[in-house]
Amino acid sequence: MKDYSYISHLECPKCGERYEENEIQQLCKCGSPLWVRYHLEKVKSTVSREDISKRSNSLWRYHELLPVHNKENVITLGEGMTPLEKLSSLGAEYGLNNLYIKDEGVIPTGSFKTRGASVGVSKAKELGVKQLAMPTNGNAGAAWALYAAKAKIKATIVMPVDAPQITRKEVYVAGGDLYLINGLISDAGKVVGKLVQSHGVYDSSTLKEPYRIEGKKTMGYEIVEQFGWKVPDVILYPTGGGVGIIGIYKALLELQELGWIEKGKLPRLVAVQAEGCAPIVEAWKKGEKESNFFENSTTCAFGINVPKALGDFLVLEGIYATQGCALAISEEELLQAQKQVASLEGNFICPEGAATFAAVRILREQDWIQEDEHVVCLNTGLGLKYPETVEIEGVQTLQPGQDIFVNN
Repeated sequence: MKDYSYISHLECPKCGERYEENEIQQLCKCGSPLWVRYHLEKVKSTVSREDISKRSNSLWRYHELLPVHNKENVITLGEGMTPLEKLSSLGAEYGLNNLYIKDEGVIPTGSFKTRGASVGVSKAKELGVKQLAMPTNGNAGAAWALYAAKAKIKATIVMPVDAPQITRKEVYVAGGDLYLINGLISDAGKVVGKLVQSHGVYDSSTLKEPYRIEGKKTMGYEIVEQFGWKVPDVILYPTGGGVGIIGIYKALLELQELGWIEKGKLPRLVAVQAEGCAPIVEAWKKGEKESNFFENSTTCAFGINVPKALGDFLVLEGIYATQGCALAISEEELLQAQKQVASLEGNFICPEGAATFAAVRILREQDWIQEDEHVVCLNTGLGLKYPETVEIEGVQTLQPGQDIFVNN
């Protein structure tokens, strides 16, 4: 009988220390996040790409490469296999023949954070967790609160007061304990840290538990599968905590080991940040392995307003290893791109996702991206969750019976 999961153990990517996966683990004793490792040879001998392709359109189609042993512990809302669509009009505008959007806005809870919540909460349930806590810029807390509700796990969520309104409502309606802090996500993290230390609550902060990244890596699996088990040339990702880009990089390495993609060239990974919060960009420009805390950070792309990411060294490793780059985008550029994607292609995307399209335009102008390369932009959330990013101007109010006059 095949195993549902072929998880092997947890491993520190910094010092190599191994940990058991059937016990609650947080960070390595050296302070690094932990990576989940699998018996990839067993996966290779028991499941094929063809087997995967026949399964339901959920991220759990890759369950052998996910950390939950018992299918009964899986908490799912049908998330995964989001659209990968070619954007011909926008591509023509940018001078690209093969521009694609991977649209995470059409997933349950309206953002890619759903993936991490599904896998993270499922594993938490399997480990017997009764209460979890996390700081959030909005979307992650919303997703974890909703999935925790389904798993009958209490969720305590702390987010900045200026986080998107809809995300706090998602936490509230899910029955989560919601706290607002007059500060940044880093301030919220300190509050959660004290709660974890004093009450033994499960810390589900970004990368402080090992399993959120396993949900996020399925974006990488899906992109490759949707391209017929081939890799694109460039993948651009809006980067705050960095779990998405780290997860995609991890997925690509696992797919190579499985022999499901050719060894050798990987997609060039591009970390896209806002000019008002660009610690990864600053580190990459200097060729450094870790970033410094970005003081006085601010951006309307709230999900990437992370002044110092715990996994910054893993983000940078992925960029360097794939000959990628990091780019900072101005508020004006990302808002312009958001409007352009909607007006040319009909996709109302989030400001974080819009930043990746602004980056594509710049990198194409610089000839860093070539005309015929296959380029994938990750839109990480639904534009409707950020109504404040769109200002309506010049709209006429009609009186009942008043006609509309069209100038020919």
